[in-house]
Amino acid sequence: MDEELYSRQLYVLGLPAMQRIQGAKVLLSGLQGLGVEVAKNLVLMGVGSLTLHDPHPTCWSDLAAQFFLSEENLGRSRAEASQGPLAQLNDTVQVSVHTGDITEDLLRHFQVVVLTASKMEEQLKVDTLCHKHGICFLMADTRGLVGQLFCDFGENFTVEDPTEAEPMTAAIQDISQGSPGIVTLRGDTRRHSFCDGDMVTFSGIEGMVELNSCPPQPIHLQKDGSLEIGDTTTFSRYLRGGAIIEVKKSMTVRHEPLDTALLRPRLVTQSPREVHRARCLHQAFRALHQFQQQHHRLPKPWDAVDAETVVGLAQDLEPLKGTKEELLDEALLRTVALTSAGSLSPMAAILGGITAQEVLKAISRKFMPLDQWLYFDALECLPEDEELLPNPVDCAPRDCRYDGQIAVFGASFQEKLSHQHYFLVGAGAIGCETLKGFSLVGLGAGGRGGVTVADADHIERSNLSRQFLFRPQDVGRPKAEVAAEAAQGLNPDLHVTPRPHPLDPTTEHIYGDNFFSRVDGVVAALDSFQARHYLAARCTHYLKPLLEAGTQGTRGSASVFVPHVTEVYKGPSSAEVSEDAPYPVCTMRHFPSTAEHILQWARDEFEGLFRLSAETINRCQQTCPSLADTDRLQILPLLQQVLGVLRVRPQTWQDCVVWALGHWQLCFHDGIRELLRRFPPDKVLEDGTPFWSGPKQCPQPLQFDPSQDMHFLYVLAAANLYAQMHGLPGSRDQTALRELLELLSKSQLLNPNSASNLELAWTPAEFGPEHLRELQKVLEVWSKGPPLKPLLFEKDGDSNFHMDFVVAASYLRSQNYGILPVSQAQIKQIVGQIIPAIATSTAVVAGLLGLELYKLVSGARPLGAFRHSYLHLAENHFIRLVPSAPANQTFHHLKWTCWDRLKVPAGQPEKTLKSLLAHLEEEHGLRVRLLLRGQALLYSAGWPAEKQSQHLHLRVTELVQQVTGWVPEPGLRVLVLELSCEDEDDEAAFPPLHYEL
Repeated sequence: MDEELYSRQLYVLGLPAMQRIQGAKVLLSGLQGLGVEVAKNLVLMGVGSLTLHDPHPTCWSDLAAQFFLSEENLGRSRAEASQGPLAQLNDTVQVSVHTGDITEDLLRHFQVVVLTASKMEEQLKVDTLCHKHGICFLMADTRGLVGQLFCDFGENFTVEDPTEAEPMTAAIQDISQGSPGIVTLRGDTRRHSFCDGDMVTFSGIEGMVELNSCPPQPIHLQKDGSLEIGDTTTFSRYLRGGAIIEVKKSMTVRHEPLDTALLRPRLVTQSPREVHRARCLHQAFRALHQFQQQHHRLPKPWDAVDAETVVGLAQDLEPLKGTKEELLDEALLRTVALTSAGSLSPMAAILGGITAQEVLKAISRKFMPLDQWLYFDALECLPEDEELLPNPVDCAPRDCRYDGQIAVFGASFQEKLSHQHYFLVGAGAIGCETLKGFSLVGLGAGGRGGVTVADADHIERSNLSRQFLFRPQDVGRPKAEVAAEAAQGLNPDLHVTPRPHPLDPTTEHIYGDNFFSRVDGVVAALDSFQARHYLAARCTHYLKPLLEAGTQGTRGSASVFVPHVTEVYKGPSSAEVSEDAPYPVCTMRHFPSTAEHILQWARDEFEGLFRLSAETINRCQQTCPSLADTDRLQILPLLQQVLGVLRVRPQTWQDCVVWALGHWQLCFHDGIRELLRRFPPDKVLEDGTPFWSGPKQCPQPLQFDPSQDMHFLYVLAAANLYAQMHGLPGSRDQTALRELLELLSKSQLLNPNSASNLELAWTPAEFGPEHLRELQKVLEVWSKGPPLKPLLFEKDGDSNFHMDFVVAASYLRSQNYGILPVSQAQIKQIVGQIIPAIATSTAVVAGLLGLELYKLVSGARPLGAFRHSYLHLAENHFIRLVPSAPANQTFHHLKWTCWDRLKVPAGQPEKTLKSLLAHLEEEHGLRVRLLLRGQALLYSAGWPAEKQSQHLHLRVTELVQQVTGWVPEPGLRVLVLELSCEDEDDEAAFPPLHYEL
């Protein structure tokens, strides 16, 4: 398993599922747009082998959604033309082509079979054989703006892990001896998520060890939140620690074969009102198959005669079983038929992502599969006004790469697309998929059109399993540059400009008025909420539509924000989603009660030992400060860093090992003993409550044992990091290190009666002149040596000892406090703030953005045409909602929304502050204060009259520079000023004032 390549995906699927995926064999028939999307996702995610089947020749209509076909491939087999580019995505996947028929003997070689763009006759034949032999079968198709997916995993398919959520765990406070035994959990026992009947096991318990790693057993939830388990009468008495862990229950899925499911469909819908629409779409696809069988073609684009034929065929179909007879929606059937000849890349991306996820479910037995039909339509992309709908002439084939799209929207719409200029911010996973979509739809491929892609990051190997425009040879290169080159490779007519500059306040001279004046829309493909908020604010300022998407594991969202039509972006603030919100220092250092406390402590240990200490020493080398007058509260942390870490400057590898071993003793033995000296295990508070109770876990000191893996790993990692910081060679020779540790462990360094480094426990009151003099001597010695190298934490370097140190430190700290340690993978995810990611959800949200793009380009659309979309592929949730309209605000006679602003031209000569204030009062009835970036340009109260008069008679730009020191960039067109009501009791949030220069 290449854990670096699949690191983000492993957090979604887990190692056992990934191992199954890497050993799986999949047959995929049909390599048009939908088929290649499924194939691309499976290859990126590392399926063992993928066999392609599609003997049909490439035609013009394929190119609108099939990104691995080009004009040069016309007439060539789709499968053969696609095999080479697909294989380049992942050299660990065997990609081959089958050129013969699909026979029963062929099918037996595969675990999963997928058909796309296939005929009904073939679907029934292949599914019957797959159902017979226990092979998972999937069928997917898109027709214009509608798509379908069918799954048949057999009559007895076991899902071993139905949900994406991690198993619940909780720390144990106490376990009673009795029948039944009662488990009391730490903290608020009513806030845990265990339910009656859950299966659990136990780990890390001291005393009642009989429960550790016991077979799964049921629990019964008590009214007070405690948990009843089996008979513990004969077990040892519970002492401390341990955790209760949920054991996920497997589930059995029973699927019907296609011939039965066609007439009795089980439909995946999110609400009862969607059921009738899904049934109509089901019958529409059946009618299209009949039309194709009778006429040997699909209905012509926007041909009324063909469409009415399809409507008639649908109405003549045998009614679906198990449902009350309902009239079919003729208008829906007709629209499906009119657009069914089309092939659209956003639809292929959406259905391709969902289908690939279902293939993974079949292989890995992780997450619940669909039950059994899914229908998706985006017919809201078409104009509501019938007079604006395309006509057959405008949608006729033109023998060009956009024929599949022209069949739905027409050639005039295609011309509009080509002249658009969009700004894509972020060239990561979603950015790559979006850029691929731009190249296929022809956005910015003609005239003044174009795409600007901005990203300051460089490609890492872990990107390759999701960011499909990148290849192994691109590692280390700028993302924006490589993405632009790759997109132009998909469509040579695309105009792409890469920008290596981030979008933030420091680059407003690059992405300023002139830049945004040429932009028609913006796409946010960003991985932080802070960056999203900033970009959204720029779009609001420049009145540009914003498309925004994000994913986490198999969850995803795609949203659209349109000036004066929808609300503005209101995602969570960075503080609300911060993974590194600080815990109280005292809790982390001395009274941890959760794994999160332990991990934060370990991460802070790394920073303090190997970065902050080095930076402190380097500063002292430069300034050599006098410490006698320094505040004691400031000097104590400095003493802890310098004396505790750098007391003796190392010269050899052995010196580094001695330091690491001494620090082990300090953290996990001496420091704990000192804490227990201050707060003995039997300490009682004034009210009689034991000090060590509730969330406070009484710690126990550890004895160093080099034969224990985590003891050894801590010293190995700490010594190597210490050596790196001092510019010394480290060592990976574990045998030699074990021998050295055997010798050192017998020395005075680990004598339990020594006062090793206990001065770190000094309080500020105990910190006297002798300690200052000692610290001064140490700094004087250090100032004569070369500067140290501060180490910046890197989560993805498997050989740099960074994660090794955090893993070992957190495990040992957990042992001190009896807290269940988390796995190394979880530590890396939490400490590294890694967002789980997978190619399937990325593809789906990018496709959803593509649908909203169609609406933005088509012209003015009502609010009801747009959609915010939310998905959870693991649990088959797909929700699309109409966005909220912008809220109206009023102040006296003034009305506005978040998109509005007050515009005032500077004029010639430029307005003074007095004339500007007079203009606002005369035109809008507003008596306000003006602020720039929160700083007032004039205070009516508290300022001398002379000063007020001076400010009032200054030109506005002159006043801005004088008061704030801010000098506007050359070419700035608008100065944005904030308005604040003169009446301090009124908290109205006024629209911004755009002072036009």
